[in-house]
Amino acid sequence: MLTVIKAGLATSLQDQGRFGLAQFGVGRCGALDLPAMQTANLLVANPRESAVIEITQGNAVFQFERDCWFALTGAECQSTLSGQAVVTGWRYHARAGECLRLHSPIRGMRSYLAVSGGFNLPTVMGSQSTDLNAGFGGFQGRFLQNGDVLTFNDPSRTFKRSVGVRQILWGNRVRVIPGPEFKQFSRDSQLAFWRTGWTVTTQSNRMGHRLQGRVLKLTHHQELLSHGVLPGTIQVPPSGQPVVLLADAQTTGGYARIGQVIDCDLYHLAQLRPREPLHFIYCTLEQAKIAARAQQQVLTMIEWGVTRNQ
Repeated sequence: MLTVIKAGLATSLQDQGRFGLAQFGVGRCGALDLPAMQTANLLVANPRESAVIEITQGNAVFQFERDCWFALTGAECQSTLSGQAVVTGWRYHARAGECLRLHSPIRGMRSYLAVSGGFNLPTVMGSQSTDLNAGFGGFQGRFLQNGDVLTFNDPSRTFKRSVGVRQILWGNRVRVIPGPEFKQFSRDSQLAFWRTGWTVTTQSNRMGHRLQGRVLKLTHHQELLSHGVLPGTIQVPPSGQPVVLLADAQTTGGYARIGQVIDCDLYHLAQLRPREPLHFIYCTLEQAKIAARAQQQVLTMIEWGVTRNQ
């Protein structure tokens, strides 16, 4: 078991998310930084898609109630296990009664905690992710709170030693495919979208990042019918300031879609802090497919390396 001593700002259980249910109004949810989530699972020999604890901005404390192996990935929070340093991207052994403490991150925004065997959670609509808007999945459909107790499944393997990997690093440049309404924006706005920097505002959460920068203008105002949106869709509301949708976003929208962040770059957005810069890089569909394959190859190499050093 794992007891939540200090839950932190926004801590929830997330896996790879729900797919194929958007027509019913069910959002994807899932971990915002999928490579970090998958790497944590690989380190403790769980299936890549297993649920982990997603911790936003650190400042959380967990107590292990039984011996187990765990891994922490994502943001660097200067974490400790009973006072001893825990390096991000490594697998460690915890003894019953020991506490894992995460401080405020010095880099990044979200951390991911996996335990060997995975967390014992119900599967709802094909996923164990917490849908915070609808209130189901994860642990009672909500953020974790002080005093919550999570149970583990029995581990599938035992390990001889700690081992670490090089994480897939994030940055502030994300690749974007022009959206359906891109050509409806003025020429100046089209150029500004690619050439100027954007700032992530404090009005950002798991639903999306609100950005601040040049005002983007349509050449003419047209009432759009409600249309499908998904994580990575960049909408432009009447304010002219873009909003990048993330995992907890709604499934439909009515604002002009100027672009779509490619799936394998969404993890960059997960680690951006408020007031940090963001730049959009033009991308084609074919380039997006190549990037997705390259990212999966890196994760496969991580899995191979971890398996060799069990």
